[in-house]
Amino acid sequence: MKKIGTIERYQEFLPKIREDFIISLNEGNTPLILAESLPKIINKKNLKLYYKFEGLNPTGSFKDRGMTLAISKAFENGAKAVICASTGNTSASAAAYSSRCGLRCYVLIPEGKIAKGKLLQAYRYGAKVIMVKGNFDQALQIAKELSKNEGIELVNSINPYRIEGQKTASYEIIDDLGEAPDYHVLPVGNAGNITAYWRGYKEYNSIGKSKKLPKMLGFQAEGSAPLVKNKIIDKPETIATAIRIGNPASWNGAITARNESGGLIDSVSDLEITYAYKFLAEKEGIFAEPASAASVAGVIKLANNGYFKEESIIVMTLTGSGLKDPDFALSFDDKIEVVDANYNSVKSILKG
Repeated sequence: MKKIGTIERYQEFLPKIREDFIISLNEGNTPLILAESLPKIINKKNLKLYYKFEGLNPTGSFKDRGMTLAISKAFENGAKAVICASTGNTSASAAAYSSRCGLRCYVLIPEGKIAKGKLLQAYRYGAKVIMVKGNFDQALQIAKELSKNEGIELVNSINPYRIEGQKTASYEIIDDLGEAPDYHVLPVGNAGNITAYWRGYKEYNSIGKSKKLPKMLGFQAEGSAPLVKNKIIDKPETIATAIRIGNPASWNGAITARNESGGLIDSVSDLEITYAYKFLAEKEGIFAEPASAASVAGVIKLANNGYFKEESIIVMTLTGSGLKDPDFALSFDDKIEVVDANYNSVKSILKG
């Protein structure tokens, strides 16, 4: 059976790779899920809201879209090893795609700042994981230096093939909707995704696949909001580990996306992220990682301020699966109740 991933599906819009060197896990083709409960809680039933759930990619996050291209190019160019700094999702994706073609994979992670689900993936896919006593930005600087001096291929989002692959999500959205949305909302950490989506929307628009372009709306966590504050954050903090980044690699790309689209980049609190995280699972049936919820928290914030035009179509990217961060998922709410193994004991809980 022929493999069909993002490279094969959108080959005419991507850098050329020889077929024998395409490394794919059939990534992409993620669902666009209509929001049913969100319009009710923001009292905007005339808005059409959709979740682009990237947590259903092979390693559980949007990173697979760019990684299939970055690893394929590295493999085609004869690389023997790749390296990345990561808050989690990049490491899982890089390790998975590297294992598929026999490349060594080195991962630098910031000490104590990575969700266990993501760390577990990197280990099990066979990466060499190195913990750095510092933050993500320091780990990325080291990875860049090692790439330059040791001849190891860097596969963070400053690798141009990563952005090229990630833009395919925009293509899928237009293919599914038949047109671009009016607004597209994303969490912003290293800012590669908002950069990539905007590129994809512009490219599809330029060839007549859509008649309009969306306003790009990015949301950072308050304690990790360098683009909002317009300065590097030396010690970023947020419960949303995937966007705990103080100096985004795609800073300029994010600002360009905001300015060219007439959109905005704002921040939401950890409390707002937590509310949106629980809401997604408990009211919409979608289990997404905490960083994903920043886009939903942003929509709630803007809707309450009367930002959106009537009858608008809004797409929110949910970047990863909730299984990425089991500790956070179990950190609040009721614990599992233990009862005796008999009818009455269980029935007594049902009445509670």
